[in-house]
Amino acid sequence: MLPEFSVLTSAWAGIAFKPRMDCSKSMICMLQIRFSTESLGIELLSKNEPHMKIPLLILSAAILVLSGCSTVYYGTMEKLGVHKRDIMVDRVKAARDTQNEAKQQFLTAMEQFKDVVNFQDGDLEKQYNKLNATLQKSESEAAAVRSRISAVEDVSDALFSEWRSEIKQYSSDTLRKASQQKYDMTRVKYKELIAAMKKAESKLEPALDPLRDQVLFMKHNLNAKALAGLSGELINVQTNVDRLVNEMEVAIAQADTFIASLQTE
Repeated sequence: MLPEFSVLTSAWAGIAFKPRMDCSKSMICMLQIRFSTESLGIELLSKNEPHMKIPLLILSAAILVLSGCSTVYYGTMEKLGVHKRDIMVDRVKAARDTQNEAKQQFLTAMEQFKDVVNFQDGDLEKQYNKLNATLQKSESEAAAVRSRISAVEDVSDALFSEWRSEIKQYSSDTLRKASQQKYDMTRVKYKELIAAMKKAESKLEPALDPLRDQVLFMKHNLNAKALAGLSGELINVQTNVDRLVNEMEVAIAQADTFIASLQTE
């Protein structure tokens, strides 16, 4: 295994990047790749002259990340010593961490909403801007959760598909049965994990909708009397956020269990 690729950062492992520029015949695009024992950074630069002194295999992997071609990307990464199982663990960790960040963000949003409802005197527009910024960050965290779950599903589909194919290649009945048993156990644990993640994801919109409504209402009603009327919505907002937090905590715990099971096998 190449030491430079021994560890993939969770963020890089979980996101497929696409180039934001077109390269014409007169413009050569150079991928400048920085390596360390802990992470791999990729940067797309435009150059007016050829400067391609990058090993072909590494360049191919980088381009595949940019193009989002999952199947060939995983194959290329295997040649670099990074297996689907490793990428899967990294992506589950990233999804877990993102869900935890989203949980904290929604709790912050809930507290800020309470502050607005109980607001007595001061700059109402400042309160609106603060809550609106919190909503936007909550929207961003929700999008990140969805993206991470999708990344986990993508690599998991590839891993299990390859595993099923390789089970058929055994000539030894004993080894084939052992591999099948391990596959079945891992598959069951994965289904429990993704079900928990999906359930938590389903609570995002119910938690976001009332927050969107309150921010929109505030935008056109910047007076203390109108804000006092939001108190009736407080229980609804609190209930939806509590449900989201509870499901995310379940999903986070499930992710920890799944990661531990893979690392001890």
